[in-house]
Amino acid sequence: MGRIKEISRKSAYRRKRNPVVYLICEGTETEIRYFKRFRSRGFHIDIIPIPSQYKAADRLVQKVRSTIGTNPYYPDEGDMIWCVFDRDENSDGSLQKAKQTAMREGYRLAYSNPSFELWFLLHFVNQKAEIADCQSVIRMLKQTGRLERYEKSQDVYDQLKPLQESAIRYAKERVRTLKEEKLEIICRQSNPVTTVADLVEYLNSRR
Repeated sequence: MGRIKEISRKSAYRRKRNPVVYLICEGTETEIRYFKRFRSRGFHIDIIPIPSQYKAADRLVQKVRSTIGTNPYYPDEGDMIWCVFDRDENSDGSLQKAKQTAMREGYRLAYSNPSFELWFLLHFVNQKAEIADCQSVIRMLKQTGRLERYEKSQDVYDQLKPLQESAIRYAKERVRTLKEEKLEIICRQSNPVTTVADLVEYLNSRR
């Protein structure tokens, strides 16, 4: 595939366009269904699930440009790239390589440990204790009064939206606590943590 085009405003005359937010997701259902609901007239969200062979965190971030292919990318006009991924089986080395590549390329990371469903869970409870894995998060999410019939293929945006401010607050408090304790966010030991709140705040700000 061709490399993503980085073209400045001065390079060519073009009709005014809305910014594009590229979301590079390792998930094929949950993340895609959720983030589609943030689309608006003010900007375009292009959600791109990555091929299975690139799901390791470092490979996901390294393959952003080839994954997007020849789609235009104008960061000077507000275009942005976010990589959305979970802890999964990633080693700390893989996670750090992903972070370093993102910093070098100007990408943003929406990282969840242990899984993306932690973001959903935070809409109901200020989770601070470690959670073993994705299935454990889902069992907690399906408790009475939460998303009792949750499935990965389900659109839960409307159920979560009234509780979104609380989830953002809990997520950011946890990140702040880890930083105060001098602990790395993008690592296996940060469990539980999610920086999806940063992405949600960003998307909300562009509406």
